[in-house]
Amino acid sequence: MTVLVEMVSDLVCPWCWLGLRRLYEAMHITQDEFRTEVIFRTYQLDPTVPAEGMPYKDYMTAKFGGVGEAEASAQKDRFSAMREALEQYGEAEGIPFHFSGIPMRPNTINAHRLLRWAQGQDNGLAAKEALFKAYFTDHRDIGDLETLADIGEDIGLNRALVADLLKGDADLENVQQEEAMFRQVGITGVPTFIANRKVLAQGAEDAEKLANFLRTAANEYPMETAS
Repeated sequence: MTVLVEMVSDLVCPWCWLGLRRLYEAMHITQDEFRTEVIFRTYQLDPTVPAEGMPYKDYMTAKFGGVGEAEASAQKDRFSAMREALEQYGEAEGIPFHFSGIPMRPNTINAHRLLRWAQGQDNGLAAKEALFKAYFTDHRDIGDLETLADIGEDIGLNRALVADLLKGDADLENVQQEEAMFRQVGITGVPTFIANRKVLAQGAEDAEKLANFLRTAANEYPMETAS
């Protein structure tokens, strides 16, 4: 028996990296019960970010702009507390979050294209992990085409081919349509996990809860009845 999990996520979403690690832990928990196949799906937390990206501090200032000084201070405190919590959660999952010093807030559409191509060569997990690490740990600009070509080469893809594809519109419409479809069905936050196209879980739930989510899909909505 196989459970198909579609993970809807963005590559600048720290909760998504956390959710990915917890999903794979859940798969380890249930590995003797059934097999789980994971497909990564496109979602952009903010598709309005310019193609060239924005300096991270400028982006955050714009995001939290337009409020009073007291409100801005409170938002900053909440944001700092969330980052500290994420770093602690990440440490437990072996994720080296390094939020301080992120230079750029990229547009992620081209990173999703790279992920799509890697996934087509059964290398999706390596690409996903490499892109998360590049952004959150190494502070690389994953909106930059040369950087993406380098990451593609690092995970075994043909660098020249990836660079050439990124310069054009290959699969651009496909990833845009995929994202639009998930927005149309009401997904507004990530990570979102869809199992056997019937069961949905949102957020970076702990591994035991995700294991139960997988069991529900396997036992109540097996693939032969999924549409």
